Amino acid sequence: MAQPTAAQPPKLVLEDFISGALAHTPAELHPFFESFKTLYTRKLWHQLTLKLFEFFDHPSSGPFRQRVFELFVRDFESKLNQLRLAEMAVKVAGVIDAPQNFLTALLSRIDKETAPEAHVILLTAIAKAKLLFGDQQGTKTDIDAAQKILDSLDSVENSVNAAYYRVAADYFKMKGDFASYYKNSLLYLACVDIEKDMSPQERLERAHDLSLSALLADTIYNFGELLQHPILDSLDGTNHAWLKKLLFTFNEGSIGKYEALVPLFASKPPLAQNIAFLQQKICLMALIESAFRRQGNNRTMSFKTIAEETHLPIEDVEFLVMRALSLKLIKGSIDEVDQKVLITWVQPRVLSREQIAGLSNRIGEWVDKLNKVATRLASEVPQTA
Repeated sequence: MAQPTAAQPPKLVLEDFISGALAHTPAELHPFFESFKTLYTRKLWHQLTLKLFEFFDHPSSGPFRQRVFELFVRDFESKLNQLRLAEMAVKVAGVIDAPQNFLTALLSRIDKETAPEAHVILLTAIAKAKLLFGDQQGTKTDIDAAQKILDSLDSVENSVNAAYYRVAADYFKMKGDFASYYKNSLLYLACVDIEKDMSPQERLERAHDLSLSALLADTIYNFGELLQHPILDSLDGTNHAWLKKLLFTFNEGSIGKYEALVPLFASKPPLAQNIAFLQQKICLMALIESAFRRQGNNRTMSFKTIAEETHLPIEDVEFLVMRALSLKLIKGSIDEVDQKVLITWVQPRVLSREQIAGLSNRIGEWVDKLNKVATRLASEVPQTA
């Protein structure tokens, strides 16, 4: 197959293109080119689009994708759905050496006003290429441009949102912004079917990175959405399975279980390097759990009690409570004179089975009290004839 020129699309001579393709591609790809010829001749652009996707997804098509796109698809690209055209281009870009140039050229040929989603797909693909080459500023520029377009649209296909959130998450991962990575990764997972759209290795890597980001983000103390997501099951049976256990340990505020897992941190440098922060975080979670377990009318806690619950020296308790208040994990007040803390509200979060059982018992106790009050009131009300 002849090499395409970069600036202008070569004039398509269908018979020459098909014969050249049949001469230079493996036999398993030949039926595609026969179909291309029939569908192109009959101007069945939708069916041709579907067949092209089949071709680009074929494992043997890699070395031939760019030439098929440049020599064949460019001839009728304006007749195709522009979002589907952009998605095709992304598949081509994944197997060529200079994806940025290829994608940028197509971006310049697609009208942003009539095909904004196609622009987003291409911008995110270009951002991904720049990120792979270490161009963080260029990546951020393209991500911001894609977000601006998305913000202007009333509705967006899941695949478009997924492309944006995936590259945004990858960018924040490289920047070491744990909270932003966590947020964008969960949004990405909300846009895909993890069984169909992600390989087992991709699921494992995403679960691993999400676990670390949840633990290390200084603004995330509620892991509920992650704990309920099936992506965490990807850790089961691997060397990273203990990360899942660690997440639930933090959610429960169990310092004993946390201390048992600390020796494993040596295998995860990000955790080992942030041991002081993680120690404070588990203490905060233990404080929340301790407050949650108490009855609503019994949430006044002494500094001594908090010190025992969090395994902290009593002189560190006031700072811990102030930190919890500033993070809005709890609401209440501190009595420095009597060294007591009144907690009036605890941040809602996902409960473990043990926590749910405890809550059920408390509700049962509350119902019993109501029944006793109702019985006493009934006995005091005079009976009428």
